[in-house]
Amino acid sequence: MSEPTIKATLSDAVDQVLNLVKQQGAQADVIANASESLSLKADQGDLSEHKVTAGQVIGVRVIKGDQVATSYSESLDIDSLASMVNAALTNASFTKADPDQQIRAEGQHIDQQDPSLLQADSTPIEDKIALALALEQDVISQPRATGAPYNGYSEQTQYQLLANTLGTRCHHSERRFSCYTAALLNHDGKQAMHLGASVSRRFADLDLAHATQLAYQTADALLEGGPVKTGSYPVIFEHDCLSELLGAFGSCFSGDAAKRGTNPWREKVGKPVADTALTITDVARLDGGMRIKAFDSEGFATADTPLIENGVLVGFLHNSATAQHFGVPHTANAGRSPKGGLDVTSRHDVIAAGQHSDADVHAGEYLELVSLQGVHSGANAISGDFSFGASGFVCREGKRVRPVRGITVAGNFYTMLNEIDAIGNTVLPNYDGAFFAPRIRFARLSIAGE
Repeated sequence: MSEPTIKATLSDAVDQVLNLVKQQGAQADVIANASESLSLKADQGDLSEHKVTAGQVIGVRVIKGDQVATSYSESLDIDSLASMVNAALTNASFTKADPDQQIRAEGQHIDQQDPSLLQADSTPIEDKIALALALEQDVISQPRATGAPYNGYSEQTQYQLLANTLGTRCHHSERRFSCYTAALLNHDGKQAMHLGASVSRRFADLDLAHATQLAYQTADALLEGGPVKTGSYPVIFEHDCLSELLGAFGSCFSGDAAKRGTNPWREKVGKPVADTALTITDVARLDGGMRIKAFDSEGFATADTPLIENGVLVGFLHNSATAQHFGVPHTANAGRSPKGGLDVTSRHDVIAAGQHSDADVHAGEYLELVSLQGVHSGANAISGDFSFGASGFVCREGKRVRPVRGITVAGNFYTMLNEIDAIGNTVLPNYDGAFFAPRIRFARLSIAGE
């Protein structure tokens, strides 16, 4: 379907839901999504998957009195929508009162007409298939590659309409492309594998060479690795690893976690929590960002939210309910899918540039970690303690001198933020454009090796 047809279909369904809710004397917000996607996978020189899908889902959050419930439907016919609304209202009558949750975004009209987020694509399907096949071929053509077990290309176009009973109506559309590959090496009884990927807003901007070279060169460099001696080491996390680590402890920035009593920083707003050189901001829009959206899941216009400034905790990510609970302004960080309840979410996690040169950050000897295993299962978000497998390199003056595998890195996240040796002066994105940071050298983490 064309974009105007999709928008009209979603708009009609949303209007029907809002009318049904109003007839029952309740308030509600509705999120309707429609998506189209293409997935291609390559295996042993052939296309192993060619999947084209399209779908839609609509979800309602109803509030009657102080009672709240959600329900969703993947069908937009009137009977399904009526059943969805009735289910939500029935469920609400059995829920515990939550006076903090109300429909608050009144009269917001945000129609994100941003051509950079939804760029036209006329690329022939043959070119997309060729890219998927080339991912595998480029890896296995390398001298020591044994195979490329995972190779894929995908694209997705998404349309969203959010509306509520207070007259708010917001539209969002976007398109993204991605590709990935894994390089597998098996030599003299040793095996190594690494992933490489590229994400962009245009097919032409996908960097196949970067994905395949990163996968192969990293796996090749790690193949002969072994453990280092057990001890304490300065550590620099590769960007995607640092993003994973920060994500495992993301509840420390969540107003919802603070409300539920599971945020260890709940009582620390306005107090130092990190090294004075550290500043972290949730940024709504920036060049290269892949999570740009003009409104949050309640319909408020998104904006930048400072989290840590010069080591001091400034505040949390809030939706209107958590903000009401703590008596603070909301930060337009509501997160909700059509199938879920109200939560909070970040857009782009950005760590500000520091004052140290590249030479300063990479001075002396340190461990560079490029792969982590079991991050979420090995992390306790409340205590801050973590322990998980890792691979990387012993480095000296910015040069990799020895591959390292079979080690465990352990420490305390909240302590680690206060023990920073250097923060670089150049901010770079991770692979999926959701995390931006300079190189950060942490002073000491425990490494269990040999």
